[in-house]
Amino acid sequence: MEDLRSVFAALSDQTRFDIVERLMKDGELPAGDLVSDYAISGPAISRHLKVLREAGLVEQRAEGTKRLYAVRPEALKTISDWTIDHRAFWEVSLNRIEAALAAEEDICPTSD
Repeated sequence: MEDLRSVFAALSDQTRFDIVERLMKDGELPAGDLVSDYAISGPAISRHLKVLREAGLVEQRAEGTKRLYAVRPEALKTISDWTIDHRAFWEVSLNRIEAALAAEEDICPTSD
């Protein structure tokens, strides 16, 4: 996944997010099973799956006339790694703010 922005853009659509959630829960599924989950046409599901494939979130394989889709674990790891990296940034930042407020309280104590 070279472009994490395209991953988040793909997941920003509720239907695509739900498709990824379903594939994570149930594992590899044929496109036809996904069509029955939504009140949209088969071609619309195919377009959503194409966006997810192009973003690197799902992979497709052929089995006879069926197209089977599965979530790419590497894609989820990349999202997880990005989230963890940013969590560390915010924890450090919030700790600095907490220390600054504590230092300010020591300098200018409030009266009760």
